[in-house]
Amino acid sequence: MPSTISDWVDVRIVSRLDAGEVLGLLDDPTAQGGWQEGEIVHLYWPSEIWSPDHLVKLRQILRQLDGANEPEIQVHALPHQDWNQLWAQSVKPLWIGKRMVIRPSWEGVILGSGQFEIILDPKQAFGTGHHATTRMLLEWLEEIVQGGESVLDIGTGSGILAMAALRLGAGRAVGIDYDPVAIECAQEYARLNRFGSELSLHCGRLEELQGETSFDLVLANLDRQTLLSVADRLTGCTRSRLLVSGLLLNQREEIVAAFAAAGLYPCRQREQDGWLAMEFLRTQSCEGVEG
Repeated sequence: MPSTISDWVDVRIVSRLDAGEVLGLLDDPTAQGGWQEGEIVHLYWPSEIWSPDHLVKLRQILRQLDGANEPEIQVHALPHQDWNQLWAQSVKPLWIGKRMVIRPSWEGVILGSGQFEIILDPKQAFGTGHHATTRMLLEWLEEIVQGGESVLDIGTGSGILAMAALRLGAGRAVGIDYDPVAIECAQEYARLNRFGSELSLHCGRLEELQGETSFDLVLANLDRQTLLSVADRLTGCTRSRLLVSGLLLNQREEIVAAFAAAGLYPCRQREQDGWLAMEFLRTQSCEGVEG
């Protein structure tokens, strides 16, 4: 949990953007965390550190993420006693699918037969499962992981997708992210959840991947521009199946064209809260589209 400082600034962004993605692009070590409440993103700074310069940089990041549709930003002072209660109450156990629950360390759950938990405390490395882009992939993993697969998670963030794949039966998983803060947090989460050598987490870019470079299942929860820039390399890593997320509905055709040119073809898709996730295979035998 964040350090104890007398007062805080709660920056509220009225948007469906992913809180972790905003934090990652800000790359600001003074930001102490973020979470999402419906269509409001909350970001927090110690009041003694916050300045108008932070707001200027935040607006630049939002324009980069959302183009001309710059969302409303509200800045609120938050006394420390309210912060403690808000932080503890803001993140509750999240059930996804039939078997998986993601919970902070201070909230216990009772697991049924065949169910499992992943413990994640909100930090600057994003990916807690609350955002639709992550949630769709987690739900999809429960359906498609049969057991023993090798998995590559590009832009792994907190490592949640790689960890979920392993809990569902995958044989081994590799997570890679260019953000060293994300990898540091993911490695901490891996230890907390008692993963061993079956989970490997690396700081770097896809082209720097060492050792095994071909996987049964590749996961890429990335933005449109990044997906376009790495389509060829993602295809080269994929033995059979690629799941992508992080797309808006109107970006579908551009992504389909890029991966078709690289040799992968769309099979199924899912939509939640205006976001799109897609499955690509090395064969054109897919029939129909899953909503």
